[in-house]
Amino acid sequence: MKKSSRAYLYAALAVILWGTIPTAFKLALSELSIVTMLGITTLVSTAVLLLIVVSSGKLGLLWRMTPRDILWSALLGLITPVGYYLILLTAYSRLPGQVAQPINMIWPIILVFFSIPLLHQRIPARSFIALFISLAGVYIIASQGALFHPGKSDTAGVLLALVSGVLWALYFVLNVRDKRDESVKLFTNFLFGSIYMLAIMIAGGSFSETVSLKGVAASVYCGIFEMGITFWLWLRALQLAETTDKVSNLVYFAPFISLILLHFIIDEPVWYTTPLGLLLITGSVLFQSRAGKT
Repeated sequence: MKKSSRAYLYAALAVILWGTIPTAFKLALSELSIVTMLGITTLVSTAVLLLIVVSSGKLGLLWRMTPRDILWSALLGLITPVGYYLILLTAYSRLPGQVAQPINMIWPIILVFFSIPLLHQRIPARSFIALFISLAGVYIIASQGALFHPGKSDTAGVLLALVSGVLWALYFVLNVRDKRDESVKLFTNFLFGSIYMLAIMIAGGSFSETVSLKGVAASVYCGIFEMGITFWLWLRALQLAETTDKVSNLVYFAPFISLILLHFIIDEPVWYTTPLGLLLITGSVLFQSRAGKT
């Protein structure tokens, strides 16, 4: 099989797996508290990322980290997985999955605005246009089928989904400044995240919580496929691709896969406003990235 074909195969598998995550989130949150679910997910993700580091022969890079690298991971681990997922999962607990996920996807546009103070880049006019279009998409999705009667969605949930997108953009741009190997720094970030989550779970009494097999299984699934194996598949796709932009654009199929799964597994009704708003958000992101290349 050609390298380009393998790249598309790995990318397609990653996108399909990411498309299942909103359903898994909703299943886990229906059985477990947010803290318990995130604690299990983070610990499993950390274990999977360690396996990736070991299997790729990069374990030795862990011993070469400087005190600055360790402090950097301690900071990034506080942002993601802890802060980002606590906020995102709270949004999922308050909103239908088909609303929470697309709103979170505006992060690539927010990323451009973070690039001014953190990467010393200037914001082109098209980014303001893209932001306006994406916010229009957020409004349409949040209407939940009542386009001209706003207020149907949980306002706090919508704001939390937006904040989670802001946090992910912040994490992404800070991660760019960290020049360590991708799998190594992601593992160390999640290692610190696991430590933080264990402390939160102990303080909050999560270990005395009654858990169900269904909730634990869904949480383990999220831990493996949200930032574990799927991360490796996506990295391999980008490494094998002749041009990364064509492969990267495949990720925007994930929300549409999620819509189908949420409908048939969680029984969420698919409002016409969801794909309409999603098309605006993904279109605005693609408009911004394509205009940037031009």
